[in-house]
Parts: sequence; structure tokens; C-alpha cells
Amino acid sequence: MSKKIKIYIPLIIGAAIGIGVFIGGRLNFTDTSDRLFTTNSKKDKLNRLIDYIDYEYVEEVNTDSIVDVTVNGILDNLDPHSIYIPKKDLERVTNNMRGDFVGIGINYYPYKDTLAVIRPTEGGPSKRAGLKGGDRILMADGDTIYGEKFNTDIIAKKLKGKKGTKVRLKVYRPSTKEFLDIDVKRGNIPIKSVEAAYMLNNFLGYIKMNRFAESSYKEFKSALDKLQDQGATKLVFDLRDNPGGFLGIAEEIADEFLEDDKLILFTKNKKGKRQNAYATSRGDFEEGEVFVLINESSASASEVVAGALQDNDKGVIVGRRSYGKGLVQREMALGDGSAVRLTVARYYTPTGRSIQKPYENGKNKSYFRDYYKRMSNGELLNSENIEIEDSLKFTTPKGKVVYGGGGIIPDVFVPIDKSVENETINYLKRAGHFGYFVFEELDKNRAIYDGVSKRDFIDNFSVSDDIVLAFQKYVNRVEGTNINFVAFNTTIKVFIKATLARQLYDDNAYEEIINRNDIMIDEVLTLSEEESFLEVTN
Repeated sequence: MSKKIKIYIPLIIGAAIGIGVFIGGRLNFTDTSDRLFTTNSKKDKLNRLIDYIDYEYVEEVNTDSIVDVTVNGILDNLDPHSIYIPKKDLERVTNNMRGDFVGIGINYYPYKDTLAVIRPTEGGPSKRAGLKGGDRILMADGDTIYGEKFNTDIIAKKLKGKKGTKVRLKVYRPSTKEFLDIDVKRGNIPIKSVEAAYMLNNFLGYIKMNRFAESSYKEFKSALDKLQDQGATKLVFDLRDNPGGFLGIAEEIADEFLEDDKLILFTKNKKGKRQNAYATSRGDFEEGEVFVLINESSASASEVVAGALQDNDKGVIVGRRSYGKGLVQREMALGDGSAVRLTVARYYTPTGRSIQKPYENGKNKSYFRDYYKRMSNGELLNSENIEIEDSLKFTTPKGKVVYGGGGIIPDVFVPIDKSVENETINYLKRAGHFGYFVFEELDKNRAIYDGVSKRDFIDNFSVSDDIVLAFQKYVNRVEGTNINFVAFNTTIKVFIKATLARQLYDDNAYEEIINRNDIMIDEVLTLSEEESFLEVTN
């Protein structure tokens, strides 16, 4: 071998290594071969800017927060429903949509400086271990969690843990003035989608669902089967205030009502590719009559179900125009524990309607303040004030006219009940005043309800004017106001009684009491007895 060749060999090897490092630094194993030797100036610009700030900026800056702001800024210019989920929130969001989490299973109230048990979850670990409503949890595995050390985030971490592991609780029980050591074995705690399921009368069942999570179809099917066993031939499916969730779960639930091969919906992606979803042979309520309740906060998957049934001339949609979300998101991991839910398609009802309400690029404020627009123009009180575009008119197989362009317009309109849906009552519910007040009232003497059955309580218990006055004093003390509840006396009695039922028994009792004063339920009870009406609408 010549001396020249020997000299060049190290140079060639060095050059090859350098090229390899360069390619390796740009290699993305999800890229196709034609992209390996290209650059992306848009990505490079963002990366360089963050690096400059990280290494050159005069002060220390948390570049993670800058990245979060950047991602949100990009998504803000897309559509209202493409969102960023930071790492710190992803577990909570995932658990909520999965339908369960690992823990001890209690509903609790941070009472003063102590964790107070409102009610242990029915069938959960705490219930089995012997915890009761009113118990104060003072210590967890020897660590004090009350007083100055009271912090709900820290407490949640101590009570949660791996499935099957135990946590020893030091508990004070005010009713017997005992200090107890209770071992609780952590387990799966369901986050219920079906809030209530019971019979309204001998033939009409009722199911209320609050979201479409992974477990929602199983919950719904179990509830439906039980109601059918009790004689339900007609069903009220309450989707009011349901913000939606997984599209596939909505399809499964719609399938329960629709005959084989009926189109449930179709989607179109960026390239216009259409994907159809059809009903299968497994539906168990295809012969039954169904009333779907919707309002201005029924969105997404709720609208998929309502639209599928309406366009297939199945059942009756009752209530007010729904939210108007016709976009489909997919969750995508960003590699650092955070994720983005990006809009990847639009969905259409069987007749071809898009029910997505108009939006300009980005998350403009008017889009999310649509409720106030509907209130101000009178739409929530009178169906004649609903804005309809004739160009978005569609016809169902049986000739019923339906409209696209911003939500599902119900077959039967029911105005908002201003005695229940008003700013004062809504604020009292949002602030948790009913729950906290009722807990403190129960805490004075829980024994008076011993032996009172749930049915007896629902049918016969009455809230006195003295209790309403005590609630008024409580709210004024907490809020530092001087509100008089005379105008809301009847409504407040209903919510106090319902909240008592929830804390003493379960969510089902709460909904049953609320529904006895619900004008939309009253409308359905009337419609369900009018066979001729159903024949006309279908």
C-alpha cells in the first residue's frame, strides 16, 4: 500500500464519522427516507430561539414554561378544541377519561383544617374497611395530615398508591367520640359516567350520563339491562350538560337504539377521506322508544348520539339547541409526559349535517360566550328565536326537516326554567355551598337519619323554612353578603333535600329528587303517554 493511501485513510474515516454524526443528529425514526437530508426551517427557528434563551439570555429563565406558552400560542390559532395538556395535568385528565383511578374511595370535604368523609364510595375499599360519613382522617401511615400540615395535594398523594397496597388511617369519629385505626387496601375507584338510572313510572326508564369515557358504554349497558328487567319499554336518556368524550363510545351507545346497518355518522379528514360508522346487530333497545334530553351544554359525543337518532327517525330529541361541536380530536404524546389533543377530522350526522358552530381561526372569546348570546337573543326561552340557515336544511328518510350549522335543534323545545337556572342558584351550586352546609347540618346529629330508608326519605322528607333560613345565614357568613332567599325558597328546599339524599344515600337519590321538579322531565312524561305524537314525529 502506498504512503499516500495510508495518509488519506484516517481522513476518510474521520469525514465518514462526521457525516454520520450530522445525519444521526437529524434522524427521526418516524421520518421517511426522502426527508432525512432535508431541513425544516420552521422547526429550526423555534429550536434556535429556545436555545438562545436557554444559554445566552441575561437572566435564568424556565424554558419549559416558554415551550408551554409556545405550544398554546400555536394551538390558539387553529380551532377552539385543539388543546395542550401539560405533564402535570395529564394523569388527572387520563384517569377522568379512563373512568377509574387507584385510591381508597371517599367523597370528602376539607372541613376547617381536617379531611372529613362525606360518604365512602359504595362498594369501595373505605366502605369495606368501615369508614363512615362524618369521620375525620387525622393520619395516614403515621404522618399527620391535619392542622398546619393540611394540604389536599399532599393528602391525595398519601391516600393514592399502587393497587393492593394498604394505608393505615387514624380516624376520629365524632358520633361516638372514638379514635380508630383503620387499614384500607387501595383499589380501583370508578369515576362514574352514569349518574342515575331508575324508573320514572312502570314503563319509562331514566338514565343520566355525564360524559363518554372508556367505561361509559359498560355502565350504560348495565343500567339499561336493569331497567329493562324492571319493565322499561321506553327510555329517557339525559345528556344535558354532557360535554362529550370518546367518539367510539358514542357510536356504541347509539348502536343500542339503531337497527342493523343504519349509518351512525361519518367523518372526513384533511384529505377528504370519508369513514362511515354503522350500527351492528347487537342493539338491545331497537324496539324501544327513546327520548334524548339535550341543552346548550350538550356537546360533541352527546351530539353524535342525538344526531344519529334524529337523522334515523328514531325517538324524540327534547330540550334546547345543543352546543355545536362537530370536530374530532386525537390525543398525541409530545414525548415529555405532556400531550396535545389535535383536531384531525370533522364528523357529520347521517343526513350529511355538520353541526359545528361557526368560528374564526383560533379560540376567540365570542365562541365560548355563545351561551350569553343565546340568552340575550331569547333563544333559551323561545324556539322561534333560534337562528336557522335555510341553506343548511336536510331531510330525514321519513321527511322530517333538520338543520346543520351549529348544534342539534330538538324536535320538542323546552324553555329554560328561570326559577332553577339563574345566576344566584348556579353560583350557590358552583361554590359548593349546598354540599358544605348540608355536611355541617348532618354533622350536628347524623343519628336522626338512622333507620330512614332511601325511599322513605325521597317520598316523605320535607325541608323546613328554618333550614332555609339557616342556609341563608350560612351563605351570608361565608360570602360576607346580605342575600335574602325568599324568592328562591322552593328551589333551595329542593337542592338542600337532594344534597342531603346524596350525602346520606347516593347520586341516584339526588337526581330523583331534582327530577321531580324538572319541567323537561314533565314534558317527556306527557309525551310518553301520547302514542299519536310519536307516530307523527317518527
